[in-house]
Amino acid sequence: MKKIIIAVFALFTISAATTALQAQIIAKNALGVRLGDNDGFGGEISYQTSLSNSNRLEFDLGWRDSHNVEAFKLVGLYQWVMPIEDRFNWYVGLGAGVGSFNAGNNDGAFALIAGDLGIEYNFKIPLLISLDFRPELGFNDNYRDDLGLDIALGLRYQF
Repeated sequence: MKKIIIAVFALFTISAATTALQAQIIAKNALGVRLGDNDGFGGEISYQTSLSNSNRLEFDLGWRDSHNVEAFKLVGLYQWVMPIEDRFNWYVGLGAGVGSFNAGNNDGAFALIAGDLGIEYNFKIPLLISLDFRPELGFNDNYRDDLGLDIALGLRYQF
């Protein structure tokens, strides 16, 4: 009977440790910047919040400047995060956004749908670095009626 109790206790301990490791795939919140190139170099303020052990929402408020056109955009993404090894994760996501642009005498607004594919590394300190690829399909005849391929480097503080 003593061996059964020890075996059950060991099983629960291993199960709890495994659950704790899985719960640490992504941080509860992360705030930082995302710097990339899609129709001109630009930056974004980026916020991530976890929904579960392996799902999160990401919101990016950004600015782009290209060919005498300035644009602001807000993008929201739902992401699935999967571990690769140790502190490395990869993620995939889908989302949408809205924005406005100023092109001299031509001002307006646009909408977009986006995908997301990336890799990230969680340092032992609360820092997250990521590299991602975000194809964006824009909808506006005067500015974003095409496919933009955004590649960006992200740095975020996790809390």
